[in-house]
Amino acid sequence: MTTPPAPTSPSLADLRELTPARVGLGRSGASLPTDALLSFTLDHARARDAVHAAFDVSGIAAGLAGLGITPLEVSSQAHSRRDYLRRPDLGRMLDSASRRSLETCGITTCPCAIVIGDGLSPTAVNVHAVELIRHLVPRLAADKIDAGAVIAASGARVALGDEIGAIVGARMLVLLIGERPGLSAPDSLGAYLTFAPRIGLTDADRNCISNIHHAGLSYAEAAFRISWLVREGLARQITGVALKDESGGGSSRNALPGCDKSDT
Repeated sequence: MTTPPAPTSPSLADLRELTPARVGLGRSGASLPTDALLSFTLDHARARDAVHAAFDVSGIAAGLAGLGITPLEVSSQAHSRRDYLRRPDLGRMLDSASRRSLETCGITTCPCAIVIGDGLSPTAVNVHAVELIRHLVPRLAADKIDAGAVIAASGARVALGDEIGAIVGARMLVLLIGERPGLSAPDSLGAYLTFAPRIGLTDADRNCISNIHHAGLSYAEAAFRISWLVREGLARQITGVALKDESGGGSSRNALPGCDKSDT
């Protein structure tokens, strides 16, 4: 009878195959190896570039036009990237012109509004928002839920969606926003869902689906989870800590009540 070989312990090389995290980088004297240092510097530069990238509203509008959607365009009170980063409070409030525009747009009630905000990674929104909506809208339609308003918001923090949703009378708000860039994912998109949005809500009142990017949650999986939460949130009239993701899709770490990667 042949004795089976003894199991071998996983090596650092095996671990590196399982995660983009920086593990087992080695050393050169008291420092990192040159390759590891250069890789870190490059990823750090990509993260900084993602924060300071321009929000391509015209490109997003053109992409949505191909889906038969014409978005409204609004801005927060953070009119420059400098203001946005130094004054988070300004990104949570519409400027006066945008508020008037929404109040006179003719939309006073809608079952579901979708807001596309630049957030802390405009790069993520520029790359992923249109494709995610391409997958999401048919799923909502299959549940007989109409995206009655689609709005592109510049200088947006998560809480800006509460004011927008309240003005257009949204029963459910889906906010797509660029998440805080990391060294392994500078272009990660997040989706925040809020039932009966209004000024003064907190992250405990929202559900968040995070890590939507090419190496993370796919568009199809994210759309499935978002549509499930929208349908169940409307039926139960809740979101946030009271609504758990029981869709059965993917890992629960990507759909958390009240999670915050976008800095509200």
